[in-house]
Amino acid sequence: MTEQSLESDNQSLLRKILHSIGPGLVTACVVIGPGSILTSSKVGATDGFTKIWVVIVAVIFMMSYITMGMKLGIVTQRSVADIISEYFGRWVSLLIGFSIFFIASAFQFGNNLGVYSAFQFGNNSAVNPAIQTVDNSWTWLLLFNGITIVFIFGFKNLYHVLEKLMSFFVAMMLISFAINLIFAKPPLGELASGFIPKFNSEMLSLELLGLIGTTFVIAAAFYQSYLVQFKGWNTENMKTGILDARVSSVIMASITLMILATSASVLRGQELTSVNDIANQLTPLFGEKGRIIFCTGLFSAAFSSFIVNSMIGGFLLSDSLKLGSHPDEKWPKILTAAVLIIGMLVAIYIIKTGIKPLGAIVTAQAVTVIASPLLAGVLLWLTSSEKVMGKYKNGPILITIGSLGIILLLTMSFNTAVYKVWPKVWPFIEKMLG
Repeated sequence: MTEQSLESDNQSLLRKILHSIGPGLVTACVVIGPGSILTSSKVGATDGFTKIWVVIVAVIFMMSYITMGMKLGIVTQRSVADIISEYFGRWVSLLIGFSIFFIASAFQFGNNLGVYSAFQFGNNSAVNPAIQTVDNSWTWLLLFNGITIVFIFGFKNLYHVLEKLMSFFVAMMLISFAINLIFAKPPLGELASGFIPKFNSEMLSLELLGLIGTTFVIAAAFYQSYLVQFKGWNTENMKTGILDARVSSVIMASITLMILATSASVLRGQELTSVNDIANQLTPLFGEKGRIIFCTGLFSAAFSSFIVNSMIGGFLLSDSLKLGSHPDEKWPKILTAAVLIIGMLVAIYIIKTGIKPLGAIVTAQAVTVIASPLLAGVLLWLTSSEKVMGKYKNGPILITIGSLGIILLLTMSFNTAVYKVWPKVWPFIEKMLG
């Protein structure tokens, strides 16, 4: 075989892979958001490269559930809420729909704050407090939420445009965080050692569970069943769907690992409480250009997650209410806009007052405790059922990984309930009891 023909074959394979990436790429965008950037940076700054293997494990769980979501959508070609209602009852479908809508709305302000932070760094006072200028960066939130709502309602083939836009944002994230990593010059030997699992008493630390939780996002995997139907895939596209799930998972892992490795290389020992801290700490090390590059990646992560997260909340609730689940229908778009507006208003409230809406955060955490294992259990059961999936039901490997994933989600839910929800709820109960 000639060198020219080999090059042609490689280009053909690359085109095939790029053409196959679609629904999984959209899912990757909701996983890599401001929360993921902050959490992976904090773990890198605290633990260095030692938790790299945890990211790999979390991505394997995510890839498995993305595959299940893909298979459910491709095989059934039905409204997911209808399937859940048929096998588990309408109340389960409604519980899932309202839970995901509330969680998406409550945490959407994080994506708004990510967009705000990216633009705030354009103001020199964000880097040098001695320079006092008027900070009206929050007005960008009004603009971008408005643009997003126009985007949601303005395109006839919404999914096609969404896929193209997410491809651009993923490319920007890969380029931006790769350049930051090159600036950081991580020690390759130490980086490679991070892929070797190390078990210790800190395995259930909140930071580590947070790293898993921002990578293994079950609602995004569940939404894959909708995305493949928007794409128009059927059982003939099963192999393509599997490739899509794998490639998108590699992208998730790559971006998260680049952020973690950059932080482990240059921010070791630093206390990071916000993405602002990360950018400010990188400025003296990488210079103004490095800061701008980081903010470009941050904006891409925030705004892509910004769009897809709101669609997950809006579309799942609309479907559970039997108001439609397709991008061409009005109610999924209306409820998506509701998520966007709620998230924007909460973010503006935080920016203007500096006070976090503790009640909404705690309630969202409490709902997550129930919703995440429930979603995973429903998805695993449906895709393992021969009655639902026929010959495409889960095999032993997916069932095993899926079951371990549920155990992990239950562990995370327990820790969230005990260490985050209960300590904040108990003082109110104590006060009520007198």
